[in-house]
Amino acid sequence: MDKPVLILDDARERARELRGVLEFMEEGVQILQLGRSQLREALGGRPAYEVVFVGQGSNAEADGSLLRELRNALPQVPLVLITEEAGMPGACSLVPGVFTILRPFRHASLSALQSQLAEYRQAQASGQIGPLNRRHAELFRALVGSSPAIVAVRKLIERVAPSDATVLILGESGTGKEVVARNLHYFSARQKGPFVPVNCGAIPENLLESELFGHEKGAFTGAITARRGRFELAEGGTLFLDEIGDMPMPMQVKLLRVLQERTFERVGSNKAIEADVRIVAATHRKLEEQIASGAFREDLYYRLNVFPIEMPPLRERIGDLPQLIDDLLRRQENQSGSRMTLTPAALRCLGRYPWPGNVRELANLIERLAILQGGGGAVEVPDLPPKYQIGAETEIHEPADSHAPLAEDAEGAVPPAAGRNLHLPAGGLDLKQYLSDLETQLIVSALEESNGVVAHAASLLKMRRTTLVEKIRKYGIKAADDE
Repeated sequence: MDKPVLILDDARERARELRGVLEFMEEGVQILQLGRSQLREALGGRPAYEVVFVGQGSNAEADGSLLRELRNALPQVPLVLITEEAGMPGACSLVPGVFTILRPFRHASLSALQSQLAEYRQAQASGQIGPLNRRHAELFRALVGSSPAIVAVRKLIERVAPSDATVLILGESGTGKEVVARNLHYFSARQKGPFVPVNCGAIPENLLESELFGHEKGAFTGAITARRGRFELAEGGTLFLDEIGDMPMPMQVKLLRVLQERTFERVGSNKAIEADVRIVAATHRKLEEQIASGAFREDLYYRLNVFPIEMPPLRERIGDLPQLIDDLLRRQENQSGSRMTLTPAALRCLGRYPWPGNVRELANLIERLAILQGGGGAVEVPDLPPKYQIGAETEIHEPADSHAPLAEDAEGAVPPAAGRNLHLPAGGLDLKQYLSDLETQLIVSALEESNGVVAHAASLLKMRRTTLVEKIRKYGIKAADDE
């Protein structure tokens, strides 16, 4: 870190613990440790800090006041509240750009925090967020992965987000269509405007027009006051029309008119209101088939289908499963403070499951397992619900000490573990070269996991940093610390 880190905490033992962990994870980091009462000293001369850690006090109101004062004095600096209990404290909800870290401090949770801070700074540097805007916590869920399909989706989002083009998101239920819509809004020029979702299939047909366009007082029975619709609420922002394929035909005609003329009228009014909104629509239905059957207007389809994005089902990108699970496990860890892992055998069983509910089903499963496991420990095949234990009878029972955090590659291969049966190839092999290649692969994997920071990778590999540096030089591996 180029700039110093500030720790403001009256609990000296807690501050010393955090300082020790930070110094271990980042060699040469500058740390200023002060009590909360020394805020004026910390802000003297308006210093530039990399990050500010604030120890949670006994009074939430005082915590909020301190965080707001820090935010006003240091508008660009991310703030981290050190908490003793899982969950987002109320003091954070009204102050943007505040993250949390749970005590006791664990390497995995600190690594996850570092990744969040890096993304926050990168978004600030590129102008994607202002200093006082906080990134949506669930923004990229379902977009995690390195398969060609999901990489293509991320590239399409990057291309179309800055424009005002109408986007149609296609895909099965649970694939993350709303996640794509939120990303389109987040990376657009309308980011500071509202994001207003509406499920067209969940609102009764006789109420949908009023829900979208609003109504005047007395427009129909029960309309005792005037009410703004979703189009007005989304003014200057993005209107997300989910399940557009379930919209009744009369409403399709009215929506087409709005898209063509960019004006609408409230129910019971003849006054035209301009619609300054970006339309993003989504559906799990095959609209071409609905057009053929007369259930969907062809002209509306072409109005919506300016820039289509199709979300692949999870079964077609099963290679992303390890990364998705790891991301979900990290989120669970941030909430509970306990690290849950899946054994390689359990992961292989999940890789054989067809996932009809897609990423939503996977997220629900991880949450269920976290509850059953009490937030921590290793999930083995018998711990999975029966329908997910596909091929369990073929799995080799692994020794208890072989449980490790998720470390499979996109193809589902796992590094050989002690006690696992290995078969020698018919023609034999060069053992020295084999072990050298295996060691190189594991070091590269650890460096990728730790964003190239050698100290973090050494911790993952359970070895001294100096030993890892020697091996990196021996094998000619590139690390961030060398740059």
